This record gives sequence, structure tokens and C-alpha cells, in this order.
Amino acid sequence: MIDFLIIGGGIAGQSAAAQLSAHGSVALLEAEDSLGYHTSGRSAALYEANYGLQSTVALNLASEAYHRTHNGGYLTPRGLLVVAKTADETVFKADLDDLNLSEIGLDAARKIVPILNPDTVAFAAFHDAALDIDTDRLMQDFTRVVRSNGGQVLPSHAVLSMHRANQFWQVETNSETFQARVVVNAAGAWADEIAVMAGIEPVGLTPYRRSMARLPAPGGHDVSRWPMVMGAGETWYAKPDAGKWLVSPADTDPTKAHDAFADDMVLAEGLARYQEMVTEPVTRVETNWAGLRTFAPDKALVLGPDPDQPSFIWCAGQGGYGFQTAPAASQLLCDLVTGDDSELDAMTVAALSPNRFR
Repeated sequence: MIDFLIIGGGIAGQSAAAQLSAHGSVALLEAEDSLGYHTSGRSAALYEANYGLQSTVALNLASEAYHRTHNGGYLTPRGLLVVAKTADETVFKADLDDLNLSEIGLDAARKIVPILNPDTVAFAAFHDAALDIDTDRLMQDFTRVVRSNGGQVLPSHAVLSMHRANQFWQVETNSETFQARVVVNAAGAWADEIAVMAGIEPVGLTPYRRSMARLPAPGGHDVSRWPMVMGAGETWYAKPDAGKWLVSPADTDPTKAHDAFADDMVLAEGLARYQEMVTEPVTRVETNWAGLRTFAPDKALVLGPDPDQPSFIWCAGQGGYGFQTAPAASQLLCDLVTGDDSELDAMTVAALSPNRFR
């Protein structure tokens, strides 16, 4: 008998398993051969506290101390620079407010990122509060907590069926069958499918593709200290990565749950938007990939017991915010399961609750 059976080995499932492992026996199931294979392994890995809805920002802020201090901290300086053409002034001004950025001159912006095109970049804004997250170490530390508390971490365990019997969940995987008191649905893009399998009403989650291309460092520059650069309205973004330069078209195309891959045309269009704003040409794409950012209809996370079956716990709809919200989101989920008081305000808790869909 397992107290808490967590379905999904991405950052959502790993952090939930770590929190719950202090309160009972835990088994963390992942269908793939390794944890964090899908969206969590393809993240831009940025902590930007002002990114997302009000409820997401509340989770971001509540997670900040953990990210900064736990086990030596997971954050390193990066910064965020937003650039815009003359025609995009209105969208640019909205970004200033939403992301708490300070407008700077083009000369100052080019000192930060020297490849910006002075003929097309009309506006620029910057802040240094955006930070890189060491996502690999964060995931490793969460799974280490699970194991140190006696929990099981089980890749290659795809859930085939599940049902309630004698007040417990019977969950059959391709490898073995589990009996559990509580099921936590952290299955990412597959979370609604898991709910249907369990006889639970889905909440209407939609996966959206987000593509990425890895380029050589533009013009041979040392990009290691460059910030993330974003087109106004998030029409593209670029970010340093191990001496290379990542560029995303910031696509949000709805799709189905699958092992995502980049669409060549979407990638080319995004690279063209990026190319317009810089002086260095895109001469070669070394590799490309895509992940799925899964959102609820209202774009807020879905955290807590299902209103019709309290032993079925939702941990879904992380969208692009899974890593930066993970400490606070998993703590809230644990508080809701164990009956402890949450440090989050009641309005935020309600905005994240599955009850909002009933």
C-alpha cells in the first residue's frame, strides 16, 4: 500500500513527491525511461517573478527564498532585455508594466547586447531581476529527498489503467500494479487523459508547442553574460546556453499530448523575427527541439483535490512556469493534502483550485 502515488516525473511530480514524502510513503511514476524527459527537460530555465497571471506571480514570489537559499541556491544572474520596433510601442509599454522593466536607451542596450540592430530597435528596457535556474540540480535534489525519505522513484512505469476499489486506488502500469490511498496527477500534457482514465472529469487542459533552436554564438561573441533578449509581446526570445545562443519563436500552437518536435516553418518564421532585430546573420542552426507548455482554460495552475473525488489530487497546468513555481506550488499541494494552513492568501489558493471548473 502506497500513501501517495504521483503520476508524472517532471518538475511538478518530483517537487510534489518530495513534499509529500515527509508525510507518508511515496511512489513517483514516470512513463519514460528518465525523469524530466518532456517539458521539464526542454525548459528555458529562467526565474522571472513578474511572469504570468497574478496567481502565478504569487507562487513565483513565494518560491523565491527557496530558489535563492535552499541547498546553496539554484539561481544565478541573467537579466532580461526587451526590444521593440517603432510600430510595437504600445505592446512594449505594456511589457514595461507587466514585467516591471526600466526603459533604457539604444546605446545602453547595445552595450549589454552589442548585436542589436540600430536600424530596427527603437525601444529597449531592462532589469537584472531575471535569473537562471539550475534546473538539473533542482530536479536531482527533489528526487534525492524522495529517496532519502524512503520513497520510490520509478521510470519506465506507464499507467495503463486505474480505478477505485475498497476506498483505495488500484493503478496498473506496464511493470506492476499499485494500491494507493491518494493519487497525484502530475502528468503534464497527459493530465486530462489520466483524469479520464480515473473516471474524473477533465479540466480542459491544452498543450501548446514551444520550439527552440540552438545557434553558434553570434559573431563569435562571448554570450555568457548576455541577458535573455525578448521581442516585445514575447514574439521571440534568445538566451545564452553553455556558450551557444538559443532562439525561440515563442510559438503557442495548440496541439495534442505527444513527444513534441519543432515545426520547420514556425522555427524559420521565428528566426526571421529575431534576425530583423540583430546585426549578426543566422548562418547555421546546430539543433532544434520543442516542448509542450500545458495550460488550463484560464491559464492558471491547477493545484489541489478534485471536488468530486478528494483522493485524486491535481498538480497540472504549469504552462511555462513549472520550475519557478515548483517550491511554492508543491508546498501548497502538500498543505491541501495534509490539511495544514497555507502561507498563500485565500484568493490565490482559490484561483489555483480545481473547484473553479465545477
